[in-house]
Amino acid sequence: MRDPREGTDRTALVEDLMQRFPHIPREAVLKEDLLRGGMAFDDSALSDTADKATGEVKPKSYFIFSFDHRTLPELGEAALRRPPEEIVLTGGPYDLARTVVSVRVNPSSPYRVQAGEDGALGLYLDGRRIADVGLPPMPDYYRHTLANGKSVMEVAPTIQWGYLIYLTVFRVCQYFGAKEECQYCDINHNWRQHKAAGRPYTGVKPVEEVLEALQIISDHDTLGASSAYTLTGGSITSQVQGKDEADFYGQYAKAIEERFPGRWTGKVVAQALPKEDVQRFHDYGIRIYHPNFEVWDKRLFELYCPGKERYVGREEWHRRILDSAEVFGPRNVIPNFVAGVEMAAPYGFHSVDEAIASTTEGLDFFMSHGITPRFTTWCPEPTTPLGKTNPQGAPLEYHIRLLDAYRSAMQRHGLSSPPGYGPAGAGRAVFSVSSFMDTLPAEEGAPVA
Repeated sequence: MRDPREGTDRTALVEDLMQRFPHIPREAVLKEDLLRGGMAFDDSALSDTADKATGEVKPKSYFIFSFDHRTLPELGEAALRRPPEEIVLTGGPYDLARTVVSVRVNPSSPYRVQAGEDGALGLYLDGRRIADVGLPPMPDYYRHTLANGKSVMEVAPTIQWGYLIYLTVFRVCQYFGAKEECQYCDINHNWRQHKAAGRPYTGVKPVEEVLEALQIISDHDTLGASSAYTLTGGSITSQVQGKDEADFYGQYAKAIEERFPGRWTGKVVAQALPKEDVQRFHDYGIRIYHPNFEVWDKRLFELYCPGKERYVGREEWHRRILDSAEVFGPRNVIPNFVAGVEMAAPYGFHSVDEAIASTTEGLDFFMSHGITPRFTTWCPEPTTPLGKTNPQGAPLEYHIRLLDAYRSAMQRHGLSSPPGYGPAGAGRAVFSVSSFMDTLPAEEGAPVA
């Protein structure tokens, strides 16, 4: 059930949860609210960048999904002068440590990024300035283009304040239509809206272009901020360019590892594949495997992931995740779930208690095998079935209690923060689409991001 304060006085809701869960960093409470409900931007806070890296601020790259609460035509000026990829929050009345937040645009959000009377950017909630806002500087490698004129931002964008190179090499999904698409996912619509807007948005990225973009990053990332790459894209149920899913995504890993041996940690987000296919990922040079299980509850998985249920099935999906730990080692198998869809109407749980109990059951299942799931905070994109019926997303209380349950499960099973996500801890974390890394304890001697 939604808290009535979510539609009136958001400050009261946020501060109440900060008080009720004092062991959850207040940075994480604000970050989760921004991720689930989005933020509005004053024109003064936009990046002044369309499709070329000409400004001083690193623009939002739309690296796989839209992660917006409006379609591009509805974003107005924010569609022409892109918002930043991420923002960093500090200070304010909550004395926030450095907090990196992925930008999800919502013109109706009670949170607004704008310049104050002193000209400095701040985050405002209910009209009150609650944090200083820092914007990501345009990286030098974004200012260079490939030989064919494509931008590095289009081919190999970086997120998490430059930590992760996100290689969405297949921009559509072969789970297609109402009977197959995951009900919270807008990957196919995101591709269509960018093509309709005339933006560069390559459907299948040639291996040679990816290598050329990575060479530019390697040459100009002189401080070594980029530490990992993720290979991903839509699910492949048949073939792409004559290759099945393991070989299609694996060809990029093989080429990257041959050209740049050991430069970055290689990760792949793909379906839960049979063990022999997973072995090919490892042989190609991938070191971390993300076979996302999306939602734990059996009924909701069948309803929300109809294509995955039809082609693989929930029980087989989970069995394959466990099998993959024999290839990569349990610590390097990190399945994602979409936090919040558990409570999506009309089929989701009606109470936070029920939703947390279900998700915790899933956490305990995987963690008892040494596998550490992680999660992305659900953004209810307006073109998805669940986004249309749940424009406000899940209650903030659910997200805060999930952080609590997640950290408790990690402690219960003796696990530490998963590899490939940068440092853990409030003020250190760079993972930007969830607060789970902000909430986990910082490892002793870990550097501040």
